[in-house]
Amino acid sequence: MNTKLIQVGNSKGLRLPKKLVKKYKLDVGIVLEEREEGILIKPIKRDQKLSWEDTYRSIAKEREDWDDLDIITGDGI
Repeated sequence: MNTKLIQVGNSKGLRLPKKLVKKYKLDVGIVLEEREEGILIKPIKRDQKLSWEDTYRSIAKEREDWDDLDIITGDGI
């Protein structure tokens, strides 16, 4: 895939197609790695912690039973 560099202030920028950003999960940011044959663009590693929403979805997906949670937390544990 060919693309052109664009002027961004005193620097040059690169426009990445939305399809590639989504496919390679580049939405958080990128790491540029210099290699002998060129520049490798990699996604920044995401924090492995789930957000509360992702945690809820994960629990709902697994259909875990949390009915006894009130009993456990009531004991001060």
